[in-house]
Amino acid sequence: MVARHDQTTDPELLAALLQARRGTAFFARKLNELTDAELDGASLLPGWTRRHVTAHIGYNARAIARLVEWAGTGVETPMYASTSVRDHEINFGATLSPIALRNLFDHSAVHLSVEWRDLPEDAWHHKVRTIQGREVPATETVWMRTREVWMHAVDLDNGATFADIPAPVLERLLTDITGAWKARGTDAGLVVKVTDRDLTFGDSTSASPTVVSGPLAAVVEWAAGRGHGGVTASGPAAPNGMVPAAPKWI
Repeated sequence: MVARHDQTTDPELLAALLQARRGTAFFARKLNELTDAELDGASLLPGWTRRHVTAHIGYNARAIARLVEWAGTGVETPMYASTSVRDHEINFGATLSPIALRNLFDHSAVHLSVEWRDLPEDAWHHKVRTIQGREVPATETVWMRTREVWMHAVDLDNGATFADIPAPVLERLLTDITGAWKARGTDAGLVVKVTDRDLTFGDSTSASPTVVSGPLAAVVEWAAGRGHGGVTASGPAAPNGMVPAAPKWI
């Protein structure tokens, strides 16, 4: 008989899986609040309707499930053949009928959850490769999905905000984003301060930094390129307190 619970017993991994599944449920709630006609409306992502966001989340679940299958079987199954194939898939998905689009999200989310559930304990440490070419353990697939569902629930532009995202998810997002800036060297002279968590990221070596400050949710929203409400800025790149655009993340 197939197990009805996750095979892993690692408490940190189980907590991460719970966070991913809660994010999926949150996205589902915001999606289900939309009428079929409202799916045609604009999302918070330039050039994408809510249909595009929903299609992306559906096909993303299928892509991550392929990585989990890879970890479990040892047979290489890439997320996508190429980024152009991924983009074509999203654009095609956005043309589906409302019921087909909703079914894509529902079925792909269940499929991924089952793949996680049935992955043997030792297989979680098997290496897979992301679309960016990074080799990561299968455990990383949980964070990959967590990030997508929580952030894109906001991008549906249906009332969700970054304040709805759990603090641990926000903190890891900010760590990822500022880490990407540092790796590219685009954070020179920039310091990010989280006022309600006593956290500081960025270029600590600058003698005259531009400092962007605010509560965690507002800072992550700014860092992810989704807006700058609730943050303040000072320094060379912030004349008259004008908040600069965040460096490119992805």
